[in-house]
Amino acid sequence: MLQIQNTLVSLDLIERHFVCNLDACLGECCIEGDAGAPLTDEEDRRLKELMPDILPLLSPAAQRAINEEGPSYTDPDGDLVTQIVDGRNCIYTCFDKDGKCLCALEKARRAGDTRFFKPISCALYPVRLKEYDGFTAVNFHRWKICKAAEVLGRAKGVRAFEFLKEPLTRHFGTEWYDELDFTAREYLRQQSDNK
Repeated sequence: MLQIQNTLVSLDLIERHFVCNLDACLGECCIEGDAGAPLTDEEDRRLKELMPDILPLLSPAAQRAINEEGPSYTDPDGDLVTQIVDGRNCIYTCFDKDGKCLCALEKARRAGDTRFFKPISCALYPVRLKEYDGFTAVNFHRWKICKAAEVLGRAKGVRAFEFLKEPLTRHFGTEWYDELDFTAREYLRQQSDNK
């Protein structure tokens, strides 16, 4: 682990390569799982405010789930998460003509229909954050469906922390990311020198 300000960052974020490969995984991370995407209280509030604009973009099944159960719920671990459809799909999933799963929230933002980014937990994936008393753990979650992303990252020479620069900076700030970048490169240089 590396300490960056009030966070502890997993070395996997520094050592592992990662570049999302949507052509290979087809967005499976938005489909597979037993709960929706983790939400902050602020994200949940904003999504509820935006729901009249977002609802028409969603599948009929997602619209029914929202109307019957709301756009979010508290999972068995006590985390606030997005609602799911059919016991697995995030309600914000949509598909392109090639069968790739896309995020309706991200599509709406890119089209200029909203300024809301998709939940930070989605933007940061494969990073998972865990809050503790006085610090945040920044962990790298490994999942077999992301194997193609690790392979592509290795081929392109892109480390996970580099790939996630934008959402890490958005969440933690520029100063935090710059410190992570400097510390990570020093760590990798030392590892290379010790070989």
